[in-house]
Amino acid sequence: MKDLFSIEGKIAVVTGGSRGIGEMIAAGFLANGARVYISSRKAEVCDETAKRLQSEFGSECISLPADLSNVEGCEALANELASREKQVDILVNNAGVSWGAPIDDFPEIGWDKVFDTNVKGVFFLTQKLLPLLRASGSAEDPARVINIGSIDGIKNPIFETFSYGPSKAALHHMTRGLALHLTKENIIVNAIAPGPFPTWMLSTGVGCGGDTDIDWSAVARGNPRGRVGTPEDIAGLAIFLSSRAGAFTVGETITCDGGQAYAT
Repeated sequence: MKDLFSIEGKIAVVTGGSRGIGEMIAAGFLANGARVYISSRKAEVCDETAKRLQSEFGSECISLPADLSNVEGCEALANELASREKQVDILVNNAGVSWGAPIDDFPEIGWDKVFDTNVKGVFFLTQKLLPLLRASGSAEDPARVINIGSIDGIKNPIFETFSYGPSKAALHHMTRGLALHLTKENIIVNAIAPGPFPTWMLSTGVGCGGDTDIDWSAVARGNPRGRVGTPEDIAGLAIFLSSRAGAFTVGETITCDGGQAYAT
């Protein structure tokens, strides 16, 4: 019963890891002894975040920039990882985008871009990394895939982000499908549905232009816990799902939202 939550020595990949929830999860993994690869579209930002996280937490953090909205980008990232590692123990599919516009003006690209990144990209990166995940997984210690969904895929948001919620609902459902087919190969798939966290994406939604250094009290007042999420909240859940403690949890979408999806 000791070391139930250990991920010491694991090799993890966190997409969208240069900021927001992805950075929080990467930081938690690094603080607990994992070697972490982070990716994002903007190479310079990804490089800077990897350097800062490695300096802060000591464990190795490697930047591998990639555009995961298309199959070519997914394959390129998988090939680069395969040239560096014999296996991947943990894959966190966190890269995601949103699009906001009034319903009368909502454009086709606002659907295509969101679904390409939030759904298609998750599927094809997981597919391309299956050889490395299979090399890691065993009956005693399965490989883990964690898809980052959203409570907007469970309840309707007030924002005019008409494609975002449906994309996350699709991701939650795809998580169950992937779990069905991959669990027998010792690859466990689950999803996390975050609520309000102090991220660039939420800041843009509440009209603050992506600035995360703001007063979040107005958002916090609308949450049953009376606050927004912290890095410890999201990293702790990701570590649970990646550790021995989460080895019998399969195909779930677990909210991490202070009760906002179900208690309001």
